[in-house]
Amino acid sequence: MKTKIVILLLVVSVVVLFFPNMPGSDSLKTVFRLTDEPAEVIVRGMSGSALTINISFGDEEVEQLVSELKAPYPLLLLDMDWVERFPDIVELIEEKNIPIGLLGHAGDSYEQNTALLAEQLQLYEKHFGTKPLWFRTSDEVFPLSLRTALWDSEVNPIGSTVKWYEGEPPPVLEGEIISIPHYREKRISMAAFKKLNETREYKSLEGVLFNMSIKTKRIPE
Repeated sequence: MKTKIVILLLVVSVVVLFFPNMPGSDSLKTVFRLTDEPAEVIVRGMSGSALTINISFGDEEVEQLVSELKAPYPLLLLDMDWVERFPDIVELIEEKNIPIGLLGHAGDSYEQNTALLAEQLQLYEKHFGTKPLWFRTSDEVFPLSLRTALWDSEVNPIGSTVKWYEGEPPPVLEGEIISIPHYREKRISMAAFKKLNETREYKSLEGVLFNMSIKTKRIPE
């Protein structure tokens, strides 16, 4: 695992050093695997704090949220049904060059419908012209069949270190990946979002993960 991460670091360093202004250089667009086997899900990096936001509901609230985001940007995990309903907000996300990934359904949906992931990946490619680098289920449950399908598709499953959307912000953990929801039934308010942002300095997800090592969660079969 460490050897693989070192190799990836060297590749990323060369790209950033010699091609700093290449299109999309703010967020890695190349597809590669960050885990050694399908049993692993990325849940934590080594340094700093990375923010990820799951979006499957909302228009004006989400537009305000996206409008106020500042670099280093969080990773936005986007539900494909939401993407098709709100193309103007998606356009704003792309204009700001905010990194995105694919937000799926609950984990057990992929055991009930084995074609679901392929359908969602196809929709993602239709809208964004490439397959996603990152994938997360809405409940962060990753059945073995889903992890295997993601592995075969060269898409990285990403969980989180901390899930939060209300109350007192959690204490800072080095290398943390924070997940906050914007679902119909559970979503963060702008006041809570600003309160969280006051408690830590963020790095990009790549910056948190590529500081020499990443931590994965091994899920039993």
